[in-house]
Amino acid sequence: MPTALAVLAADEPAQTWGWLSKTEDVINGAFEPISDAVGSVVFATVPIGGTDAPLIVFWLVAAGVIFTIYFHGIQATGLKTSKDLVQGKYSRASDPGEVSHFAALSSAVSGTVGLGNIAGVGAAVVIGGPGATFWMILAGLLGMCTKFVECTLGVKYRQVHEDGTVTGGPFTYLPVAFARFGAGVSKGMVGLFAVALFLFGAIGGNMFQANQTMAQAREVTGGEDGFLGSSGSALVFGIVLALLVGAVILGGINSIAKVTSRLVPTMAFIYLAACTLVILGSFGNIPGAIGTIISEAFAPTAAAGGVVGVLIVGFQRAAFSNEAGVGSSPIVHSAVKTKHPVSEGFVAMLEPFIDTVVVCTMTALTIVIADTAYYNDAVTAVAGGADAPDGVVVTSRAFETFLPQFPVVLAIAVALFAFSTLITWSYYTLKAWTTLFGRSTTSEMIFKVIFCLFVVIGSVVNFSEVLSFADAMLFVCAVPNLLACYLLLPKVRQELRDFREGRRNGTITVVPEEERATT
Repeated sequence: MPTALAVLAADEPAQTWGWLSKTEDVINGAFEPISDAVGSVVFATVPIGGTDAPLIVFWLVAAGVIFTIYFHGIQATGLKTSKDLVQGKYSRASDPGEVSHFAALSSAVSGTVGLGNIAGVGAAVVIGGPGATFWMILAGLLGMCTKFVECTLGVKYRQVHEDGTVTGGPFTYLPVAFARFGAGVSKGMVGLFAVALFLFGAIGGNMFQANQTMAQAREVTGGEDGFLGSSGSALVFGIVLALLVGAVILGGINSIAKVTSRLVPTMAFIYLAACTLVILGSFGNIPGAIGTIISEAFAPTAAAGGVVGVLIVGFQRAAFSNEAGVGSSPIVHSAVKTKHPVSEGFVAMLEPFIDTVVVCTMTALTIVIADTAYYNDAVTAVAGGADAPDGVVVTSRAFETFLPQFPVVLAIAVALFAFSTLITWSYYTLKAWTTLFGRSTTSEMIFKVIFCLFVVIGSVVNFSEVLSFADAMLFVCAVPNLLACYLLLPKVRQELRDFREGRRNGTITVVPEEERATT
């Protein structure tokens, strides 16, 4: 009896597996109006600079600007302290918490460096043009201070349990921030954040990953003419991926997660090395590419929506990539071994720098320098009103110009990045689920089944719809989270003053190497 993929490869689904195609159509048909409805509410616009600007985007921009002013540009003045803390100079192995500063940063970066940097950037330079890169970089720099604030709060208000484990992040500092307004407001804000985080985890941390993994797998197996381009193949692919994810989050095959956690840093290194090869391979084109990025940031084509339109695209994609202000990273950072909450704020600042300023910029430069026909055709199509293409394919075609076999390597990297992110976000999303529905074996099992179903849906639905819905949920998360950050800013400033004063008066000293937290 032929397997499902064998039938698909033989191009027989129209006769034998037509129900798969119909199922895909039903899923797309059901998801599109939901995405459109949610997006119309979350991204309500006002006319600015000749384009319709979503007010919610400026919510994140404003936070980054205000926090940067409030802390006197700590992104620049605190970099040396960040480096010292990552090296463990001020944290002992005996300090409360579970992991070192370096381990917390590595875990957080592994959750953000991935498809947002590959597919998200590919979509950004198509929708907003090369100039979107400039605004992504600026958003990354501003996001460094946002991470500083939210991760300091995540540690300050964390709960260290008797067994040494830690619970932290917005679920512990939101109740403190909103307690002054009464129990109803406090519970409402925590509930809103939990719902939004769950949906963003299910869509952005789940469906987006599955969607672009499928897109790149299709790209390297012959595109629309290959066996993964046939009707129903996306559904079969999604089911297989969901089974693999389920094997890990249901607790059966822990070795998969362990192997992936070792391979992902390696694939990240290979990806950055490939970017470097492409960029240096056209060394003479670098000044022109940088010039294009800067000039089109301030004088973009009309099709890109003018300066405001390009700025919006850049900030949206940066936010999706580094998640500054969303409230997800503090959940990981709160597990750090330290007695000084602001110390992890310093460390967390490095996350948007690595994720957005370095990795996203390298991806964008690779695409702009390669200047492929696919990229130019996609820009023209989007300007004419067509949906954005799969961002991962835009990036893949850029690599293919210089490294013909690299799309296959990229397909493996994308799969590993996606799998790692899926597992990480299953943890984040479970925290939101248990906040809403309580902790029990039955409740957690229901969540895991639902999470795996979203993997299947993500493999099937249209890329533009996934991106739109994920963006909407990301910004909803940022509303209660950043409100709490504003309310608790004086607490962060006091933590910063105490830490600096401790270093000046000698109560906080450099820890001997043999006593430092290193794991």
